[in-house]
Amino acid sequence: METGNRRDFDVIVAGAGAAGLMCAIRAGQRGRRVLLLDHADKVGKKILISGGGRCNFTNLLSRPEAFLSGNPHFCKSALARYTQHDFIALVDRHRIAWHEKTLGQLFCDGSARQIVAMLLAECEAAGVDVRLAHRIAGIEKADCFTVNTDHGAFTAASLVLATGGLSIPKMGATGFAHDVARRFGLALTDTRPALVPLTLEVPELSGVSLEVVAHLGRIGFREAMLFTHRGLSGPAILQISSYWREGQEISVDLLPDTDAARLLKERKRTRPKAGLRTVLAERLPQRLAQSLASDGTMANLRDRDLETLAARLKAWKIVPSGTEGYAKAEVTAGGIDTEGLSSRTMQARKVPGLYAIGEAVDVTGWLGGYNFQWAWSSGWVAGEAV
Repeated sequence: METGNRRDFDVIVAGAGAAGLMCAIRAGQRGRRVLLLDHADKVGKKILISGGGRCNFTNLLSRPEAFLSGNPHFCKSALARYTQHDFIALVDRHRIAWHEKTLGQLFCDGSARQIVAMLLAECEAAGVDVRLAHRIAGIEKADCFTVNTDHGAFTAASLVLATGGLSIPKMGATGFAHDVARRFGLALTDTRPALVPLTLEVPELSGVSLEVVAHLGRIGFREAMLFTHRGLSGPAILQISSYWREGQEISVDLLPDTDAARLLKERKRTRPKAGLRTVLAERLPQRLAQSLASDGTMANLRDRDLETLAARLKAWKIVPSGTEGYAKAEVTAGGIDTEGLSSRTMQARKVPGLYAIGEAVDVTGWLGGYNFQWAWSSGWVAGEAV
């Protein structure tokens, strides 16, 4: 998609992921001369692996409350101006079949490759110059931006940082956007792995999974939890991990919708000869039931003991030792401080012509297509403004 040897553009977008592609498309549609650069040899690598290769491309329930940020209001403008329904309409125009899984999550019926092909087709239609395997060596700004690469220098009045965060380094993720932002005087908030498995000593139950409600303070997520060799994972844990800080205690309800004390006392009355483990295995995976309960029959247990066990089942307390880090994190929490950006255009307040979008910015969505929606929305509003 290269258009000859042009070196000067209106807009250079650094990073050909979800946000960068959307920004380049919108700017190109507005008649801007756009160069989309990426150090990888193909575009949209994270799109291709998302949703088990089917791309969980947005969420029907997308709303500002599903995003974490130092400024919870920052995401509102972009999400309102380019919504999940706008992206669904684009997918429908390209006749890509999709389905809703649980909790508003939308996936391709076929493959994530269809979403990448759609975005590349839109780039082509908008006249975007896409150049891959271009490593950026440095960026300077005088009256315009000069981007030096291993294939020479390019200039533009506007530069968009869309190179993502630190999660999944094996996919080529780096702190590039953060480094450039720092160089131009933009503040950064603390970054940490988010949507990431938690490490802790748990019973050896690797592979056991069940529906739970994971709580951290007033925040709670009801989804599956999975025991791993290193600790806990599954959607409920990944969701709560974005909020968790070192040393904090997480409470897990292992029996949602069940009055555990009432259930145990009732079983003691109606099935006195049954083993406690057998009774628990009615509602919990067998291996988990065995690890949580002592030997013995229901008749031998005092009501007080049953109440103590019930309280533990309804609020299993854990203090993780840490997370599995950026290697296993789906996204990076924190990033370029939103205080330094316009929420309407994503432009840096003190550096005219410099924009930051997507995961590089301190806006992190819940699991389930929310981070893609932030990429589409923030990319689109920047593409409207450059």
